[in-house]
Amino acid sequence: MNARLQDVATFRPMCLVDVEAVSAIECEIYPFPWTNGNFRDSLNAGYSVWVCEFDGTVIGYSVMMMAADEAHLLNLGIARDWQGRGLGRRFLNHLIDLARGYHAGVLLLEVRPSNIAARRLYATNGFREIAVRRKYYPAESGREDALLLELVL
Repeated sequence: MNARLQDVATFRPMCLVDVEAVSAIECEIYPFPWTNGNFRDSLNAGYSVWVCEFDGTVIGYSVMMMAADEAHLLNLGIARDWQGRGLGRRFLNHLIDLARGYHAGVLLLEVRPSNIAARRLYATNGFREIAVRRKYYPAESGREDALLLELVL
């Protein structure tokens, strides 16, 4: 299945009709998910918003903001049943290529220290920690810090 998935999973710009499917994935994989409104606002703001599809089904999504010579990855998710198959890495590489195409000099993102799988993905793609944003994310017991990561493009 992995080889076939790598061959036929595709990326395309997200549309308003995708928001429900994207929100369902978001709620499945994150304890404090974005709302439908957050995704609609990202589309309306003109952010670089993408979905990953397999066989006509949305199985992942991303939101990236472009500003001046920076790209900021705001959200990236793969449906739980599709995780561990290389899609996150492939999607991240797609986003890095997009950021380069926009002539961004750097790609920034925040990640929870507790999100070990995401931290591993970013580290193996060359991201490095440049700062800590204290109490950035909501958490079960208060707030969790965010690690600010940077990839020089």
